[in-house]
Formats: sequence, structure tokens, C-alpha cells
Amino acid sequence: MTGRRGQAVAITLLISAVALAAAGCGLGPGADVEGVELRVTRDYGADTMLDRQVGDANESDTVMRVLEGNADVATRYGGGFVQSIDGLEAQERFGRSADWFFYVDGVESAVGAADYPLRGGEAVWWDYHDWSEAMRVPAVVGSWPQPFLDGYEGRRRPVVVECLGGGAACAEVGGSLGREGVSVALGHPAGAIRVLVGPWARVREDPAAAQLEDGPRASGVFAEPRRTPGGYALDGLDADGSVGRTFGPDAGLVVAVRRGESPPVWLVTGMSEAGVEAAAGLLDPDRLRGRFAVAVEGGREAPLPLR
Repeated sequence: MTGRRGQAVAITLLISAVALAAAGCGLGPGADVEGVELRVTRDYGADTMLDRQVGDANESDTVMRVLEGNADVATRYGGGFVQSIDGLEAQERFGRSADWFFYVDGVESAVGAADYPLRGGEAVWWDYHDWSEAMRVPAVVGSWPQPFLDGYEGRRRPVVVECLGGGAACAEVGGSLGREGVSVALGHPAGAIRVLVGPWARVREDPAAAQLEDGPRASGVFAEPRRTPGGYALDGLDADGSVGRTFGPDAGLVVAVRRGESPPVWLVTGMSEAGVEAAAGLLDPDRLRGRFAVAVEGGREAPLPLR
């Protein structure tokens, strides 16, 4: 969590960040841990500023320390929040706000970067974007196969694939997870990260998925399924929330959503059966990497928000 939004909702985090900074972070050198992937982008992943594997992380490192060791960083509020990375500063003008946000293993953090300890192996992603239309983007798909492989917030989580009329696409999703070393759990264990696979007419019945129909301010996703006389259509949105493209009936969609502090829910869905199958084919690092969400039509993916 960073930015002006953080000023309003993270008073307790601010206090702890100031105390941590005053104590010189209070962390001594620790044992080396597995490397950390560090990615810095802007405009919802449209432009990459930094992408590297940090191999010298240790168990006393935090998200902030790793960033400061690899980029020119200016902070505020006692060092707890990022003001700029490599000269790109948070700003507010003409009624719009842009700021830095970070994700660990594809999930937006509930604590500040100075308070987020690293255990090694994480994918840390900082992105600078205008958040006027989506105050919160709680989960993203661009760190695949995370968070399925190692969980999030320092905990491994069970993974459940819920087949909601997805047919062969359900098996394809399970196979994609398996190839990444992810074990799919049976039943509905507590705290599971769920993957919903099926046409939007079925998937929308899940409360987490239904947020998409209320727009990016509710879901954090720049796509809106819309009922039509023949079924459903998919509107792809620009970063300003306007409709930039209406996809055809066979469009597919891969997004991650979250309700409150519940585990993230991935949606592998489409406006038709063909759309679901197309979406299932997106579960590959080369097609998801660095993207907040992805639509697909006619074999071509479109990062969301539209660029």
C-alpha cells in the first residue's frame, strides 16, 4: 500500500513505519535467502523501468530495502512510503492522482513496504499508475504462477479449481497449474486461492466475480461484462474508465479479484464456451507476465486496462 490513498487508510501503518525508521529499521544482517524477482513498471505494466533477479537478498530484508538497493528511491512519512522511483514522482493535479503501488506474488500488500519482510523467492512488482478510477487493485495476474506456487503474505495456500461449466477448459487450467508445480486441492479448504473456470453467465454468480459488473472502482479490473439480448458482451476499459473496445461473443478473460481481505480469486472466463477455452490458453508466463489483467479474442490478447 502506498500513496495518497495510504494517507487516509493507513495511520497505524504510518506510525509503525516511522518507529521502524527511527530505530534504523531494527534489523541486522541475516542469513542469505533465495533471490527475489524485482519488477518496476508504470501505467499498469505498460512500460518496464526495471526487471531483474536480486540474488543477494537475506532474511532481514524488506520490500523497501530491496527496492532501495536497486533503484533511486525517495520516501515520505519517515521512510514508510515511496514518493518516487528513479525520478518518477507521485503527483496529484487536475483532480487526478498517480502513485506507486506494490504487489508481492500478485497480491497488493496490506502493510507498507518498510514493514513487509521477505523470506526469499517472492515476485515483487512496483507499478506507478493513475488510481482515479480504481482506488484499489487488490490482485493481478502478471506474476503467474504466483500466488499459486508459494501463496502470499508469507503463507502457502491451498489452490482449488472450481469448474463452473468450463468443460475441457477446466482440465486445461488444472494442467497449466500442474506444469508449474502447483498441487490442486480437493474440496473447499479454508483459506484457499480459488480459480473459477466457466462462462460468465455462471461465474458471475460468485460474489467475488460479480464485482466486475460494478466497474473498476469496485473490482479493480478494467473490464466490464455486460448483458446483451443474446447473452453477454465484454467491454474493455481504458485507464480513465472509458470503454475503449467492445469484444465479440467469443472473448475470453483472465483476471484476479478479491473481496476485502479474503484470499484472491482468479477468473478464467469468457462470454461463450469458446471464450472460456481461449482464456484457459492464456495461463502461461509469456502471455501474462507484467499484466494486471488480460482479455483475448481471435488468438490475440489485450492487456487491461487497454493501452
